[in-house]
Amino acid sequence: MKLVVQRVTHASVKVDGDVTGKIDEGLMALVGFGENDTQKEADYLARKLAKLRVFADDEGKMNKSVLDIEGKLLLVPQFTLYGKVKKYRPSFHRALAPDKATELFDYFVEKCREYVEVQTGVFGAYMKVELLNDGPVTIILEKEFDD
Repeated sequence: MKLVVQRVTHASVKVDGDVTGKIDEGLMALVGFGENDTQKEADYLARKLAKLRVFADDEGKMNKSVLDIEGKLLLVPQFTLYGKVKKYRPSFHRALAPDKATELFDYFVEKCREYVEVQTGVFGAYMKVELLNDGPVTIILEKEFDD
């Protein structure tokens, strides 16, 4: 499972011109699932994302989480995070199958909601994402368990 996390002052996602998710200060994460991902990886990364300390404290150090600042999450499903490029055209054979990935994305969203308010994009839809990256701060989180 992979997340590309950006600290944002605001972010939104639209499908067919309609806003499906919108946040002010918080984290926007592109969320991708690999062929072997399970709820175990989603549980781990939901907790990690909620507690990720990338917001400034009173001394200007990245020492606060989205929980600490009472921010929000915008989660955008992104199967292309598992694209492999050998020549010029990416292959997505390592991405989790769409039906399973949809279920796992929904599960991940619910796990994140145990910590903080969450808005989302739409799995499988053509989306337009707008954001203002704050910093800029961009972090890549990955987790694969070997069972």
